[in-house]
Amino acid sequence: MDFYSVLGPIDPQVQKKDGQFVSALGYLDKVNDMIEKSKKGKLSQIESMQMMELDLGVLREYEQAKELTIDLLKKWLVKYKFKSWKKHMSDPKKLGKPVTLKEKEQRASRIATLLSNNNRWKTHARPINMEILRTEIRLIINNFSDDKQLDNLISSYYNYIMDYVQKYGGKFCFHTRRRFVL
Repeated sequence: MDFYSVLGPIDPQVQKKDGQFVSALGYLDKVNDMIEKSKKGKLSQIESMQMMELDLGVLREYEQAKELTIDLLKKWLVKYKFKSWKKHMSDPKKLGKPVTLKEKEQRASRIATLLSNNNRWKTHARPINMEILRTEIRLIINNFSDDKQLDNLISSYYNYIMDYVQKYGGKFCFHTRRRFVL
């Protein structure tokens, strides 16, 4: 990452029957809020009607989207981000000791929990910058702008992609192994 790089929180966007995309986590949080109100006898009549109209299959789909997103992040962190993490570097009790696979999985789970806390991040569109990722999430992140050659390569690649997106009228672009997809 560099100063301008950001990561978004985990917040799967799911498509409703009308084609509109909504935040699965926001939807689940609202349902859980209404369940808590119901337990306390404070659920309004309107909220009660909304709860009765919930499609449990759709609700389960939203739960599964949340679970899948968290599972994918945990697997990615262990397989790629923590690939070269061999020794503990911050815990004074474990400093210099080997890191186990179980510890990597536990750390990945903690990070996934933090990044999927939409009460913390408030919105899917909230950018999380390098400094927050380093201090709050405690991720080790290399700032590629410290390496001028790498910085130039990444900047050139970014400019190429932006030109491509603008030329073909896209809003964003995915670069797969075989092609660019708008």
